[in-house]
Amino acid sequence: MEVFIQQLINGITLGSIYGLIAIGYTMVFGIIGMVNFAHGDVFMVSAFIALITFLILTTWLGIGSVAFALLIMLIVAMLLTSLVNWVIGRVAYRPLRGSFRLAPLISAIGMSIFLQNYVQIFQGARVKPLPPIGLSHPELVMPAWDLATLIGLGVPLYLVTMASQNLPGFAVLRASGYQPPTQPALAVTGAASLVAAFMGAHTSNLAAISAALCTGPEAHPDPAERWKAGVFYALWWGLIALFGASLVGLFAALPPALLVTVAGLALLGSMASAMGAAVAAEKERFAAAGTLAVTVSGVTLMGVGSAFWGLCFGLLVMGVERLLRR
Repeated sequence: MEVFIQQLINGITLGSIYGLIAIGYTMVFGIIGMVNFAHGDVFMVSAFIALITFLILTTWLGIGSVAFALLIMLIVAMLLTSLVNWVIGRVAYRPLRGSFRLAPLISAIGMSIFLQNYVQIFQGARVKPLPPIGLSHPELVMPAWDLATLIGLGVPLYLVTMASQNLPGFAVLRASGYQPPTQPALAVTGAASLVAAFMGAHTSNLAAISAALCTGPEAHPDPAERWKAGVFYALWWGLIALFGASLVGLFAALPPALLVTVAGLALLGSMASAMGAAVAAEKERFAAAGTLAVTVSGVTLMGVGSAFWGLCFGLLVMGVERLLRR
């Protein structure tokens, strides 16, 4: 009972913090039409300005009065932080006032990354050794069957692969004037995934974004010659794969926050497209929102992850709504 009360208090506290953050972002977005993700980073820069100013006043200039040093520190920090905010507004936000609504948001995220890395470079960061660059080689990995992993990870990955890669890949090919053989293509990619899975490469599927790049008129004016772009694309990926282990080690040496931010930016377009498609149909909007909420909650039941339970919840809600409409 004591553990339950403590967890209840923790949940209410954390939920209240999330609620306050959401309310603050909503108010800011409603007033200025954008969310300044660099706001916290400006506070970080201000803290470093205040610290450096205090050290200069007390160590270099020899001011013995702490109260006077703190007063000067606050004035200098406020003035320089205001200058930093003014420069950010002039450089990153003001030129994008007439652009599309996502442009200031992307600019704010970029400014946040810039400030974080600038402070890390200027003030120093924890040194991480980089791995030696060398050629990669395949390594046999025997499978270990686990029912919870199969249900909680395998099934959602299969559905996501079919819905976000294979089906859009076929659609892109057809939109470009091609008639791809559906069954042989799925058979070949499935067999490739099955064979390569023993070496950890179980993600062979049609690439929707790559298909859009390689089958458009930008690749070649003649549709019959566009296959060359795919070959060139595959050669580059093969070259990158030769140094895959070294590249993974290099990325692992980067700050985790930077990797998360870059990955989020890379998935921003896909996420926006997926969210738009999910809520486009009004009758299925609640089911889509419920699926997203359960999936991002991270809940785990019977050893099965939240991705599977999110799908189950969405299908259940959709089924109940269809029954109620009859």
